[in-house]
Amino acid sequence: MESIWLQTEKLPTFPKLEQDIKTDVLIIGGGMAGILCAHFLTQAGFSCTLAEADRICHGTTGNTTAKITAQHGLIYHTMLSRFGLERTQLYLQANLDALAQYRELALQYPCDLQQKDNFVYECSSAKKLEQELSALQKLGYQAELVTDLPLPLDTLGAVRFPLQAQFHPIKLAGALASKLNIYEQTPIQSFDGKYFYASHHKIQAQHTIVATHFPIFNKHGGYFIKLYQHRSYVLALKDAPDLDGMYVDADEKGFSFRNYEDYLLLGGGSHRTGKPGGNWHQLTQAAGLWYPSAKETARWATQDCMSLDDIPYIGRYGSRSQNLYVATGFNKWGMTGSMVSAMLLTELLQGKLHPWESVFTPKRGILRPQLLGNLWETTGNLLRLTSPRCPHLGCALHWNPTEHSWDCPCHGSRFSKSGDLLDGPATDDLKPHKKAED
Repeated sequence: MESIWLQTEKLPTFPKLEQDIKTDVLIIGGGMAGILCAHFLTQAGFSCTLAEADRICHGTTGNTTAKITAQHGLIYHTMLSRFGLERTQLYLQANLDALAQYRELALQYPCDLQQKDNFVYECSSAKKLEQELSALQKLGYQAELVTDLPLPLDTLGAVRFPLQAQFHPIKLAGALASKLNIYEQTPIQSFDGKYFYASHHKIQAQHTIVATHFPIFNKHGGYFIKLYQHRSYVLALKDAPDLDGMYVDADEKGFSFRNYEDYLLLGGGSHRTGKPGGNWHQLTQAAGLWYPSAKETARWATQDCMSLDDIPYIGRYGSRSQNLYVATGFNKWGMTGSMVSAMLLTELLQGKLHPWESVFTPKRGILRPQLLGNLWETTGNLLRLTSPRCPHLGCALHWNPTEHSWDCPCHGSRFSKSGDLLDGPATDDLKPHKKAED
């Protein structure tokens, strides 16, 4: 079940680490965030080493829908009330700057980048659209209400962000990676305060960025209570209409639409990892109803780290981790989140002050309603007397009959039927006596 991106572009391959090394910056994780961090830091004069546990871009980056937009749902009305005008403006500007930076990179590294408007549509509340437009007006951003949409479902309209973008993420990531110092099949297994260990080899770094999607070190930062994970699903449909734009439902359980070449990418079926959800069944049912003559040519699933307040955690990993940094919690907007991370962390590692730091700092308050939901899931599954158990923090795993995997509802780790690790934050396979039975 490879995505259309991995089917249509071949990535470069890299060796496994076979010796002790020393580097200015170690970047752990070879998705778009890690690759962009390595690219910009190398340009800034740092020696960078990127360590990837498997193959680069075979996680969330390889399974994205690859929309580049500063419109992350109908969030700006809520952000204004939570954080005030200045911080909300900084968040908006950071993502607009990320979009501009992708445009610049695409001039040098062709990646099928196309300028497209982005639409967040609403099916149940016109008031939410009005509130969002009012908030954007206060922020000084010119959005627009659109009521005539080329979608196959009834909507009350959408908020339009003009001149956003879509692209082929593997073409860009592969081109950048080919010029970087990367080790694949090199999982970082431990850190003793001085060295990082990958199998029997040591890595010494002045600075380290953890860009592993969900952070892998539990002793700092409290990410195991600040993050949870969502799965969502995509179908690539041939002989479906060109909608000439990017569309996403304001409801996280709704549908998304965008075209790539001759394909319509239909997304949806979202649910918390380890919990029931729509999966591909919801998408195939919708595709059959809306586009009966279309042919499914690919299907894939992806996983997203969700923060407590809709803002990523980018900055120092924890209050006592001076030279350890993190980029996580992109909330289904990983392309702009990855670029914002690279731009901000490049400045921070050079010892510069940056106005975005206060917006994205992982040290900000965690007293949000979602915190209780995360604690409830973790506590309930720790107390659940079943097996197998997740090696990350010991939560009970749930069987996913659609994808034939064991999924952790606490933090989102996933394992194959035979116990092989599919998704982190766990770093180990299930132990043999805890592997799934037929």
